[in-house]
Amino acid sequence: MMQGMDYLVGAVDCHIHTCPHLNGRSVNVLDSIRQAAAAGMSAVGLMDNFQNSSGYAALAMAELGDLGVKVFGGLIMQPTAGGVSLEVAQCAVGYGYEFGVGAKFLSLPTHHTRYVALREGRSGAYLDAAFCVPEDGRVPDPVPAIMALCAERDIVFDCGHVSGPEAIALAHEAKRQGVTRLRTHCGGYEPEHISELVSLGAYCEFSFFSVSHATQVGLTHVDAEKHKSKGKTIQDYTPKIRAAGDRAIVSSDAGVFLLAPPVESFRQYMLLLESEGFSRDELRRMNTINPNTLFGLADT
Repeated sequence: MMQGMDYLVGAVDCHIHTCPHLNGRSVNVLDSIRQAAAAGMSAVGLMDNFQNSSGYAALAMAELGDLGVKVFGGLIMQPTAGGVSLEVAQCAVGYGYEFGVGAKFLSLPTHHTRYVALREGRSGAYLDAAFCVPEDGRVPDPVPAIMALCAERDIVFDCGHVSGPEAIALAHEAKRQGVTRLRTHCGGYEPEHISELVSLGAYCEFSFFSVSHATQVGLTHVDAEKHKSKGKTIQDYTPKIRAAGDRAIVSSDAGVFLLAPPVESFRQYMLLLESEGFSRDELRRMNTINPNTLFGLADT
């Protein structure tokens, strides 16, 4: 057995990108599930910047459910997937076959946000249309109604790729709307913002992609333009993960052709985290217990 593979037994990778994409993929959806099963993993979450991934998840469960890996999906509300719309969100929560109950998460945009658009050097109509929370912290419509839908269906509301202060404003509103399952993407946040998000009940995700070599080249994340993501080191992550404490989650965010397939990328990530002094129990909490709890996988 390769070093670190034991960390994957029973693990959940709640963030992989093996759905079709504008960039090449390292593996397709079905093969990524077969690989997860071979590694002894318990669940995989499909994310897609272009479509509601619940349909892919339902198909994977219909074809490969006997392998014992739970496959779930959800909606990232990019313009290509219908945008930040209550109607689109309502469709997503019931979209699938009889395997599961549609989307397990509803996410604000991951790239079509003002925060990311500015980092990518976007301008003009793209920037003007990108999602943001105004400086006064008032969460714009229809987001509160989408949060209420998440609360009603007991699924995850995902803050998408927004700034730390925006995520905090969203977390406050999510709490007012009764959301009990809240995901934030904290790799670029300051520790004090992460601590505040934890106090508001959020789970804080830290993905392998951001500390990998895939950040060194321009990629087409959501359209024909190529943009780099600002890379980090595992040492950059450590104080942030420590700030998240019992609410930290780790994921591969893999699937792009520049990285090994998600299972192998996840294994490499576990070894990086181990080298930073995270214990076996801490890794198990971050890659198994917390994602199971956040997405309610033990209940399905």
